[in-house]
Amino acid sequence: MDKFSSNLKYIALIALFIYSQFSFAQDIPVHAQGLKEELISVDLSGNNKQVGVFSTKIGVDNPIKLAVLLPGYPSVVKPVVENGVMTSSKLTGNFLIRARRFLVDEKVASLIVDCQSDTGYECASYYQASKQRQEDVDKLISEVKVRHPSISEVWLVGTSMGTISSSFMPTFNPTGYAGAIHTASITDPYAQGSYRVLGGFDYAKSNIPQFFVHHQNDPCALTSYTSAKSIASKYNVPLVTVSGGKDFQGGACQAFTEHGFRGKEKEVMNAISTIITSGKASQLEIN
Repeated sequence: MDKFSSNLKYIALIALFIYSQFSFAQDIPVHAQGLKEELISVDLSGNNKQVGVFSTKIGVDNPIKLAVLLPGYPSVVKPVVENGVMTSSKLTGNFLIRARRFLVDEKVASLIVDCQSDTGYECASYYQASKQRQEDVDKLISEVKVRHPSISEVWLVGTSMGTISSSFMPTFNPTGYAGAIHTASITDPYAQGSYRVLGGFDYAKSNIPQFFVHHQNDPCALTSYTSAKSIASKYNVPLVTVSGGKDFQGGACQAFTEHGFRGKEKEVMNAISTIITSGKASQLEIN
């Protein structure tokens, strides 16, 4: 092979490498951009498993805070992780999942929590309110901490139906978490008869710092802002009030209305990050 042909072959290989890297970058979903992710699974009883997606910012190897993300209805994720990112799931549109890239930073890693593997379409509210749920999720958290020993604090972050878990879990393990953040929380559990487990829930039982994040115009009957404000006042829990947003679509309790902070994802996640890193809600209004 002459020198000219050799150079052409070398250039072609370089071009192919660049194209493959560009093509891979183009294939990364928007919700996973800037993240390095791994699927973590632990065995439960029988053949049952507890699965989660652990996310760090690319280039960050020693996060110190873990945000445990507990997504909303039906709270069944079924994540698929390929080439170091979550490429698909049953709940990619959920607020916590689609906006996690705005939460994960140099200090904070996230863990998307699925329902136990033998569940059906919906992660039942009675299970999310149970000690079994706490034990299953804590087993997953323990595995994450074994793999990433730099993590020193665990925060629960629930949204909508997932706030059943973020509310009940600390009552079973009051020393296991640094705090709990309830976004678009179930504040009217009898509105559609679906979430009665939260009826009359005593937030004082958790005995850890708690925070509510709620949109002022949340249209969902299960998560009214008026009730969120009343509960926050009753239990002296800080309430971060969100207003504004854009491109709302779908039903009242779906993820792309004010209920899912559509158009305010980055601002809301920045506020949650501040709470996790400082332990305080320094910003009580997001306009």
